[in-house]
Amino acid sequence: MTIWEMLAVFAAGISAGGINAVVGSGTLITFPVLLATGLPPVTATVSNALGLVPGAISGAIGYRAELAGQRRRVLRLSAVAAIGGSCGAVLLLTLPSTAFETIVPVLVALALVLVIIQPRIAQAVQRRRESKGTPAHPDGGPPLLAGLFLASVYGGYFTAAQGVMYVALMGMLIDDTLQRINAVKNVLAAVVNSIAALFFLFVAEFDWTAVLLIAVGSTIGGQIGAKFGRRLSPTVLRGIIVAVGTVAIVQLLFRRFG
Repeated sequence: MTIWEMLAVFAAGISAGGINAVVGSGTLITFPVLLATGLPPVTATVSNALGLVPGAISGAIGYRAELAGQRRRVLRLSAVAAIGGSCGAVLLLTLPSTAFETIVPVLVALALVLVIIQPRIAQAVQRRRESKGTPAHPDGGPPLLAGLFLASVYGGYFTAAQGVMYVALMGMLIDDTLQRINAVKNVLAAVVNSIAALFFLFVAEFDWTAVLLIAVGSTIGGQIGAKFGRRLSPTVLRGIIVAVGTVAIVQLLFRRFG
C-alpha cells in the first residue's frame, strides 16, 4: 500500500467503527476501500473481518451502561450468534460470492421494514400477551434464537448491515428500550466478528497492514460512535438505522448488478 492508501484505510476504519457502534454496516465503508487498494475480494473480506474485531469490542464497551442487567440475555444470544458466525465463516470460503449477493439486499430491505414498523409490532404483541395473560420472554424465545442464528450466518459471511438485522429482530421480540437492544447488538457483532476472525487466522489469506490499520481505526471509531449513539432518542436512532440500511441496499445492488 502507498501512504495515501494506508491513510484511506485508517480513515475508513474510524468511520466503520463509529457506524458499527451506532447502527452497523461499517463494512460498507471499509470493504470498497480495501478493494480499491488492490486486494482480492475474499482477502479484503477476511482482512476487514479481522480488523473490525477490536472496533466491535470497543463499541460494546462504550455501551456498557446499557448492558447492565442483561448478562443472562447476552450470554444466551451470544452462544447462538457464535454458532451462526462460525457457519458463515465456513460458507465464505466454500461458496461463490454470488450465492449470497442476490439475497442479501432482500434481507436488508426486510430488516429495514421491520425496524420502521417495530414499535407497532411490539405494541400489538404486548396487547396480545396482556389479553392472554402470558408474560414476555426475556430473551425473545425460539423465534428470536432462530432469526439471530440466520443473521449471524450472514454476519460471519459478510457482516454488512448485520447490525440492522439484529436490531430489527430483537426490537420485535424483546420488550426493552432501543438503546439497550442496540447495546446487545454490539456484543453480538463482536462475538460473530471474533469467531470469524479466529477461523480466518488459520485457513484464509489476509493482509496484515490492512488488518492493523482497520483495527486501530475502528477501535477509535467505536468509542466515538458509542459516545454519540447513546445520546440519541429512539426515533432518531431508528431513522439513522433506516438511512444507513438504505445506503447499504443501494451499494449491495450496485455491486451485484452494476
